Amino acid sequence: MRGPRLEIRLDRLDHNARTLRQQLARLGIAITAVSKASLGLPEIVRTWTAAGIDSIGDSRIETIEALNRAGITTPMLLIRSPMLSQVERVVAHATSSCNSEPVVLQALAAAARSQGRRHGVLLMVELGDLREGILPADLEAVAQLTLEQPALRLLGIGTNLGCQHGIAADPRNMAELSALATALERRFAVRLEIVSGGNSSNLPWLAAGHPPGRINHLRLGEALLLGREPLARTALPGLHTEAFCLVAEIIEAKCKPCRPWGRRGQTSFAAVAAPAQRPRAQRQRALLALGIQDVDPAGLSAPAGITIVGASSDHLVIEADRPLAVGEELRFGLDYSALLRAMTSPFIQRHCLQGHGLKRDGLQGKGLQGDGLQESSLLGNALASSARV
Repeated sequence: MRGPRLEIRLDRLDHNARTLRQQLARLGIAITAVSKASLGLPEIVRTWTAAGIDSIGDSRIETIEALNRAGITTPMLLIRSPMLSQVERVVAHATSSCNSEPVVLQALAAAARSQGRRHGVLLMVELGDLREGILPADLEAVAQLTLEQPALRLLGIGTNLGCQHGIAADPRNMAELSALATALERRFAVRLEIVSGGNSSNLPWLAAGHPPGRINHLRLGEALLLGREPLARTALPGLHTEAFCLVAEIIEAKCKPCRPWGRRGQTSFAAVAAPAQRPRAQRQRALLALGIQDVDPAGLSAPAGITIVGASSDHLVIEADRPLAVGEELRFGLDYSALLRAMTSPFIQRHCLQGHGLKRDGLQGKGLQGDGLQESSLLGNALASSARV
């Protein structure tokens, strides 16, 4: 097979989706599967829908359009506020969108009227992470504006935490979101279908046994794809953490000194090169046909006996405890940042596998264990107890 390539275990993604869907359903929480880190790969989206996920979210209307062209009819949520320049496309291809700006809502309403459609709206509320969101004091006015537009349908409210400043979901901010939903319903005599508590970073809050209150929806990406929560990158029990493997080929293998020599200056990606603290002893050193243009090197987990020592646009530099050969392939695990960039690179091939008869990946490092499947249930007894609250 050609390289570099991502090997994608669809059977593991299916397991993650079924496990999360079933366990969150016990709390009355539905999932929108966020496809942006997979670049909306149709094979992954179809795996999710076959596992019972009934809505897909993405931040780019271009990806949603591509999924439409691929024949995927699952409801689509645009999870980034629409650009004014794209409202016609958003209405035409996304079932609903996350919103925080009145001017955008008015433009969406005009586009929906002209297309004879009714567009769903999820109003995003700012609860501390300081990315997108309406300040709570302004929410009522924006909700009223939305309700006054016959071409818009107010589906509910949501928030986003963890992505900008790492603010965690906790009893205080989740209770505030629930209270805001109840207040809007009383003020306007409506029923909000969706109260979207956030993303994969909400799972530790649920695991701690806190009752979800009005929260009945999450937008999940990292948990479904990598079996981890974003705040501490902790593996979630019951989920596979190795559904993705990045395979790269060695293009040079030599014994070289561990320390560079000569006058030092800036590198392509650093203002000042880090000082060399390593001994001059020689080690087995190799270059792989993979670079910063393709992947976030800091997000790679190397095989046992391999150390990543640097990267440039087109090369990943490694040292090894054993001899390496030109043409040899090495397999790396990925975190969310590395996966996002690798899926975006046009130079990385994608191979979807079901896993039947395949060997275990054998990746090590950054908490990867065996085939990446934890033994206990995702949220354990905490889900069952809070479901009874």
